[in-house]
Amino acid sequence: MGKRIFLGLTTVLAAYLLYLLYIFVLSPKTNLQSIYLIPKDAVFVLESEKPVESWRQVSESKGWNHLKNNDYFAQLTGNIQKVDTIFRDKKGLFEFFDGRSLFISIHTISKKEYGIFYVLDLKRIAKLKLLKTYLNTLLDEGYILSKRTYHAHEILEIYDRTTKETMHLSFIENQLVASYTHALVEAAIDQYKEPKLGRDLNFLAINKQVGYEDLFRLYVQYDYLDEYYGLFSNTANDWLNGLSKHFLFSGFSFDLDDHSTITADGYTNIRFENENYLEALQRSGTAERSIAAVAPEKTALYVSYGFDSFSTFYENFEAVQRANNSEQFRSYDESIKKVEKFLKINIKEHFVSWIGTEIALLQINSNIAKQKNDIALVLQTKDLTDAKENLAYVLKQIKKKTPVKFKAIPYKGHEINFLSIKGFFKLLLGNRFKQFDKPYFTLVADKVVFSDSPNTLKNIINSYVDGKTLKNAKDYQEFNGKFKDRSSIALYANVPLLYETMYTLADKTTKSQLRKNKEYILCFPQAGFQLTPEEDLFKSRLVVNYQDIATVKSKGQFSETSISRVKTSSGESPDVSEAVFNLNPIYPTDLTAKSFEQSYKDGTLNLKVDLKNGLKHGRFTAYYPNGKKKMTGRFKEDRQVGTWRYFDATGKQLLKKRFK
Repeated sequence: MGKRIFLGLTTVLAAYLLYLLYIFVLSPKTNLQSIYLIPKDAVFVLESEKPVESWRQVSESKGWNHLKNNDYFAQLTGNIQKVDTIFRDKKGLFEFFDGRSLFISIHTISKKEYGIFYVLDLKRIAKLKLLKTYLNTLLDEGYILSKRTYHAHEILEIYDRTTKETMHLSFIENQLVASYTHALVEAAIDQYKEPKLGRDLNFLAINKQVGYEDLFRLYVQYDYLDEYYGLFSNTANDWLNGLSKHFLFSGFSFDLDDHSTITADGYTNIRFENENYLEALQRSGTAERSIAAVAPEKTALYVSYGFDSFSTFYENFEAVQRANNSEQFRSYDESIKKVEKFLKINIKEHFVSWIGTEIALLQINSNIAKQKNDIALVLQTKDLTDAKENLAYVLKQIKKKTPVKFKAIPYKGHEINFLSIKGFFKLLLGNRFKQFDKPYFTLVADKVVFSDSPNTLKNIINSYVDGKTLKNAKDYQEFNGKFKDRSSIALYANVPLLYETMYTLADKTTKSQLRKNKEYILCFPQAGFQLTPEEDLFKSRLVVNYQDIATVKSKGQFSETSISRVKTSSGESPDVSEAVFNLNPIYPTDLTAKSFEQSYKDGTLNLKVDLKNGLKHGRFTAYYPNGKKKMTGRFKEDRQVGTWRYFDATGKQLLKKRFK
């Protein structure tokens, strides 16, 4: 009897071993790729070959430990850790999974919510029928396991009695898919026979280029970026909208250093069918970034476009337009010729010929102007003398052909001129430059700087004269060293300064969100993105550095400056009349205007002064909120002259001072 039992057990064991041998050695390798199961509307896809080790490195970093106090990242961390909680006593199981590919994707599932989807490649162990049964042994009394069928696939549902949440799991061939959003698991089942994202040729072009040696890989699908951004803000973002219009996918392999600086290298592809500008850039080479030499230290955003020569780029730009949309090019060409005929100028000769290897857009935080149009276009010149001569000729033709009469305004050794050709840069370079409608311009070093606001030009001149430029800023120098010297497109963001601009322009709801998350935004004070052409893609690099929030706040350029009371060298208050008649500067935005006015918040007139060529010249009157005169006097070419008087709110004269 004992021998029979022994032989029976031996036979069963042998059969089971043969079964395992077949499963792990002899059975056909019909593995389904993980990416095939990710629903098509993924905004971000994270991939790791060693998920447990990768997560350990991220979760132990200083940056993540700061971020996890934020609601969004706390929720993101919580969703990841919920999986760990379910299997809390089975650490060995997770370590077993660490050599297997894990994908995590993020999806917008409603106007207010996002969902997270997981795909784990179980490889051949997925064929073990015991694996599903084993799930019962992993769960304690705090969970309830149930099953349902969806399109012939079994979905396991693990209900958490404490959180009232349900994790949905399904085994699809060799893959385990899971999500707290049932619709995402169902979407994976729906498409696994006919995958969308995993067979998208544009995605595959990026996927095959991204390396596997680093911490993890991240893919971005720009089609769904605007929708995802809408979860966090009710305000449209032109920069993000531009990304979704012009780019298809980016893929990066990520690394994280001991200082929590994130470095990502990868590739990006563009929408050739409607992105003439980027396609032309891809054909036109690269250049060093030199405009940092005139960009103010308080530049919030510096977007550089580089090429072997602007003439080459312009030829490519025209060729791409002609090839992609002949009707659009015909309209463009007719508009150019119309301007040339009217002004008797030649665009290629008088503009294109003198532009060098870089043009850039700057968004600047200014003490002069806190306004939306504090943006500049900077053109590097091949030869400054040639640029001056050609621009002088264009200005001469404008004066001949239009009623605009504008005299150059001197400012700290530079001249500010007015280029009165409406929509010229939009016409020349497309919608990307439409904000420069009727710009002023000045020459700084070997650069020509354009802006619709003359105060922006003054700010750039001030910074250059004082030596307070990006090139001279230590933080920028160190950060810029993390990128290649040459690029087609390079973006540098000073995040605290950018935050100030975003906050100023945001609506009430967005301002509330920005205030709430301020410390989690500012802890990454610098971010950069670089694109260089490689075949039909752009090789990409993204760098974001982390700093302790106290360190960021301690830096003067990131804090608001306050105006303190003026003191003499002895520490005593100066003469009362000197303080009263020492006026704050004004910054008119229209240098052709005959006068300038400022109002109180309720709309009541605060001051009015006559102007000549953008300078204070003539009568000056300041008012109390009740409409009574507060101060009177005269200016001559921006200098106070003659007798100035100061009155109380009843009209009684209190002070008088004579200026020569």
